[in-house]
Amino acid sequence: MAAWGETSEEEEDSQEEAAVALIAGGESKSESETLSQLKKKVRRASKPKLEKLLFTSFDDFEEVNAENCMLKDVCSELKKDISLLEKNKQELEHLNEILISEKLKMKERHLFYAKNLTNLRAS
Repeated sequence: MAAWGETSEEEEDSQEEAAVALIAGGESKSESETLSQLKKKVRRASKPKLEKLLFTSFDDFEEVNAENCMLKDVCSELKKDISLLEKNKQELEHLNEILISEKLKMKERHLFYAKNLTNLRAS
């Protein structure tokens, strides 16, 4: 077994892939590898590579978390806007009903006055 930092570049790349697979909870390229084989590969990985991988993962997590918070804020604002729009829609529908009722009353008056005018002209 190699000591920390005593691996070749090619071995470090394959070990890094194994570490990523282990951290992500996924499987490596070869589905036949077992968890113990991955653990062995991670043990042989260099400490600086693992630290770099860990800090990169933390940075990625922080970016995703910040974006998630931003999206939650945007969603919250959109929900408020939707609520306001729904309230406005209900108010406008109510006003529309009132106007339709007023229009019908005006038509009735118009018909009444037109009938009276016709009767006055006929007499």
